[in-house]
Parts: sequence; C-alpha cells; structure tokens
Amino acid sequence: MSGRRANAGGQVDRTRTIRFTFDGKPMTGHAGDTLASALLARGVSVVGRSFKYHRPRGIFSAGVDEPSALVTVVNGAVREPNVPATTIEIFDGLVVESQNRFPSLGFDIGAVNGLFGGLFSAGFYYKTFMGPVVGPLKGTRFWMLCEWFIRRAAGLGRAGHATDHARYERMNAFCDVLVVGSGPAGLMAARAAAASGKQVMLAEQDALPGGSARWSGETIDGMPAAEWAKRAVAELATMENVRILPRTTVWGYYDGNVLAALERVADHRPAGKGEPRHRHWVIRAGRVVLSTGAFERPLVFPGNDRPGVMLAGAAQHYAGAFGVLPGEKIAIFVNNDTAYRAAAALHRAGARIAAIVDVRREVSAAALELARETGAEHLAGHAVVATSGGNALKDISVQRFDAATGALSGETRRIEADCLAVSGGWSPAIHLASQAGGAARWDDRLQAFLPPEPLQPWLGAGAFTGAFTTQEAIVEGLAAGAAAAGQKPSRRKPPQVETDDLDVAPAPVFEIGAKGKAFVDLQHDVTSEDVRLAHREGFVSVEHLKRYTTLGMATDQGKTSNVPGLAIMAQAAGKAIPEVGTTRFRPPFSPVSLGSLAAERHGDLRPERLTPMHDWHAEHGARMLAAGLWFRPQIYGLPGETVEQAYVREAAAVRDSVGIVDVSTLGKIAVQGRMRANSSTASIPTCSRHCR
Repeated sequence: MSGRRANAGGQVDRTRTIRFTFDGKPMTGHAGDTLASALLARGVSVVGRSFKYHRPRGIFSAGVDEPSALVTVVNGAVREPNVPATTIEIFDGLVVESQNRFPSLGFDIGAVNGLFGGLFSAGFYYKTFMGPVVGPLKGTRFWMLCEWFIRRAAGLGRAGHATDHARYERMNAFCDVLVVGSGPAGLMAARAAAASGKQVMLAEQDALPGGSARWSGETIDGMPAAEWAKRAVAELATMENVRILPRTTVWGYYDGNVLAALERVADHRPAGKGEPRHRHWVIRAGRVVLSTGAFERPLVFPGNDRPGVMLAGAAQHYAGAFGVLPGEKIAIFVNNDTAYRAAAALHRAGARIAAIVDVRREVSAAALELARETGAEHLAGHAVVATSGGNALKDISVQRFDAATGALSGETRRIEADCLAVSGGWSPAIHLASQAGGAARWDDRLQAFLPPEPLQPWLGAGAFTGAFTTQEAIVEGLAAGAAAAGQKPSRRKPPQVETDDLDVAPAPVFEIGAKGKAFVDLQHDVTSEDVRLAHREGFVSVEHLKRYTTLGMATDQGKTSNVPGLAIMAQAAGKAIPEVGTTRFRPPFSPVSLGSLAAERHGDLRPERLTPMHDWHAEHGARMLAAGLWFRPQIYGLPGETVEQAYVREAAAVRDSVGIVDVSTLGKIAVQGRMRANSSTASIPTCSRHCR
C-alpha cells in the first residue's frame, strides 16, 4: 500500500502537526486524524497480525467494525490491548504498539502457522489435544503438556499488570427522547424532538457529530453535506433542552428503556487534573430513536485479507474526512452500486482508479455514469479471484463470473493495484434493537437483516431501518423524532439532497468460489472452508457454527463477518439465509472499560450475596468460593482431603448415582409455590454430601 495525504480535502487541521510513536518509531499526523488515517497517510501497510495464522493485516475499515488493525495503547506502565486503530484519536505523546507478533511486525515467527493451515482448521484444538488412548501421555496428560505452549501463543494483545490510576465516573441521566447516532437521520430526529420542548439527549460514538455527512461529498440544501451537518449540530447546541454527547457509545439496551453508554472523556488527549478518563452513563429514556447506521460487508475471495484490501466505504471515508488516499492505484470490487460513489470520490481526491470489477452483468445507468467519470476500466460480470504481494498489495487477478450460478470461466487477468476497495452490501447496525428484544427480519432485496418489531418504546430511522439514501434518512429521522416526542410530523419541506439514483440493493453474491484461502472472519482467521467443514461435521445451528469456528467471537463481534458467514452456511445446507437465522446480539455493542463500570467503587468495597441454601452449605462443611458477587460451594472436603481429591470423589459420585447443583445465582430459574409438609431443604442430597 502506498497511501498518502491528498493535496486538499478532509477536515483535519493541516496547520497542526501531531507527534506520536508506533512500535517505537516517531510518526506525525494532523489534528483530527485517527491513528488509522495517520498511518495510511504515512504509507504504513501492516498494522497487526492475525490471531491464528499470524498473517500480516492492514487497515480494513474506518470505525468500530475494524477486525484487523488492533493495537496496544501504552500509558507509562499501563497497557490497553486490542484497541482498533480506527477509533484512536492521535495526540502529542501518544504511544502505540502493534501486537501478536514476535520478534517484529515485519517478521513474525508465528507466521509459520500458515504453512500448516490444514492442521489448524475449525475445531482443531478439540481434535488435536485429546491425547493418545494408551501410553504415558494418554488422556488429559497430553493436553497439560501442550497447554503451556498454547496459552503463550493464544490471545492477541498483552495486558499489563500495573495499577491504573486514571479516574472514572458514573452518571445517571433522564430524558424524554434519547437519539442514538448523529448522522443525517439522527440530527433530524433530535431537531424534531427538541422543537416540541422535550428533553433530548443525542449520543454519538465519533468525535464529531454528522455521521456520513462529514465525508460523503453529497450536497444538502445547496451546501456541502459536511457544512450542512455542522450547522445542524450548531443549532442543536444552542437549545437548552438538548444535550449532545460526542465520543459516547451506547453499548447496551435493557428492560424499562434503560440504556448504558460509555463516554470517552480524555482518550484523545492527556487527562486534565481531576478529570475522568471515561464516564459511564445509565440513561433512562421515555422514548429512544435508533439511528445507528449500517456496516459495509466484505466479499469473500482468495487473498481477501491481504494488507491493502479494505472496505470501499472506508476508502471513501479516509479521503473525505481525513484527506488521505489509501493507495495511488485503486481497484474496486463490488456487488452493488454504492461503491461506484466511492470510486468517483477517490478519483476526485487524486487517486487513479485502475478498474471497477462488478459481479453483475447489468449495472444501473447512474453507476455507469460514475464509472465513466473515473476513467477506469469497467469489468461487469467479473470477479476478483486472487491477490498477490507480500506485506502490501501489488496486483489482483480477475476472471469472468456468472452471479446466478457462481461459475468462473475464461482466462485470468492480472491488474496492477496497491489498494483494493471492496463492497458486498450493507448490514444495518441493529444490535441495540436486538438487545431490546425480538428477532431480526430478513430483507431479500437488501440481502440484510432488518431490526425486529419493537418490544420497547423505540423507533428507527435511516440506514438502521434499511433506508440507505440520505434523503430517506432525513425524512425518516424527522418522522421518528416527532413521533418520539408525541407530535405529528412537521409539514415543513425537509432538507433536500442532490441524489445520484444509485441502486443500493446488492446481488446475492457473498463468496467467489475460486481456489485459495478465503477469509470470512479476519480477526479470528475463520475461512469459508471452516464454515463448510463445520456443516459437514454436523454443526448445523448458527450457535454451534459460531462456537465451533469462533466466527463472530472476536472483539469486533462479527460486525463485518456475520452475514457472509451465514450466507456460506446457508449455501452449504441448501437453505435460504432466513431459514438458517442469525445469532442474538448481546451487550456490549463494543468493548467497555472495566474502570468505567466500577468507577469510584474500587478497593475492598465488595458486597456479599448469599444463596437461599448458603446456611445449609455451611452447616455441611462446604468450602465456599466467590463467584462474582455470590458465594457458592467449591467442595465438601473430607478431613485431610485436597481440592483435587474432592473434585474426583464428587464427580465420581455424580456419575455413579445422582447430583444436584444450586444455580440460583444465575437468576434464570424461579421455583415458586408452597412446600409439602414433609419436605425439607436439609434432606436434599447434593453430589458432594451424597458421596460421603
């Protein structure tokens, strides 16, 4: 990758130079840069290494959905691992290290794992470390021999052991309307709700409100979208009944319209005296407007993880928001129209568009017009089947492709490119709605899961609902904001967007079935073949697939990999995607610091919670174990008996007779009603007492 700073454009302050270090090397950027944009501007191609194969990985996205570019932020002796480079705002004195590599990022001994890829397929640890049936290493002894090495090779970042002396705060807030997300839909929802006099909170996870309007290059009400968004935010800031929370991620949606949020107060600069690093919010809202946008999906093809391959929307984002070109010669690979807009934006910013490769034979007139503007070779009915290069992309290979059958034909062509921007469609960010209850709904036209029917008082707007055009987002935002405030929609004409009439519906193509290793989950090195292997071995449930392959279990929680993985599983099972279903999204939406959850509650302050059977356990000699806030019996040890001996004896008792366990601490089973006159908890046999 040969990224560079464009001669103009972006919203960074080019007059202010920021100095930071990456792996000990002095680096510079501009005020307003993220670590990702600053590294791209410096032409840094490799930022991290993957989990299993230690493959070199570059920057793939531009937000919290980043699966590859994870780094460790170092503050003195305190280390915070696995932070996406795309979410770190640079400041003078920032110290960042790459991770999961030895001895260096450029040369990692762990990359030898890639030579034995066949041995590290899905579930390899279950099959490999069972141990021989006979001999000195039989059974668990073999696992115990391997465990020491595996634990040191596993994991991504390395956490430190130093005490974190940063301050953290907790806040409780009440509002009539909470708007989550401040793109065009969120800004209009907040304005409509605030106009009625309601108390409104607007939470935005990025440093600046505005969402895609900050970098889309569109025109709204006759002005650049970025300027329009800036004016809308300024208008809201003058209202006494509106509170705007930038750098605040709403990460959990709970019963009673209670939502949890994390505000990053001082992550973008050294904290001031007495200032918290993070502030944790518990927000009780009358109504909620979810305008959380959507995540772009990748396409799955051999070599799709090479540094230099990134999402098309991310490439456009870097050019529009930071004035950074992710490459000098960029190829585009798509199954929908939206990436044509990205191609045109990158061309206007100064990049050369080498080719636009589209799996569809028929493309809309609006997309063709944008393709002509770029001057790029347009290859309809083609697919990328391979990439080449070491730690940076050098070229791509393309071949004719039939989207209806998935068949490849004809000779393979090579096209020189140092960046490949891909787009496989869009997935609405329905995580909070899913947490609030209800099953996601599949939309066949958009090839995406849409939010469930509301079980709590929330409304949706914008790309969150599948309305992917800015004009639709504005209209839905105004309607949702008015409804949340209990008002009728205003008859005023909404802001008007100059539209290009692109077709946002993608072709139902998720994978290109060419020969080679194609990755679905970039962070956990889950390949398309891993998904098919899981199906062949009988793991037909999406929950089983997730746990057997670790698909979607990384720090990004499958934000880019979930739908492609389900599509490949559905194809293997001969089913439609909605028949396969999807896993349930759980909080947190993105990682939350433990310090913010504890806030001032630290040290020896610890409540003790006792189960209804606690006294019975104590009377019968239980040795208690702290399980979270609860005390539960660890063993019922005999005199002179070790913990290990008690485990073996009690396990044998359960296998030979019967066992009972008290799991009331989990809070999932409630037994109610009158007890029989002759019953007594003292007569309940447990596996531990029974074996005496």
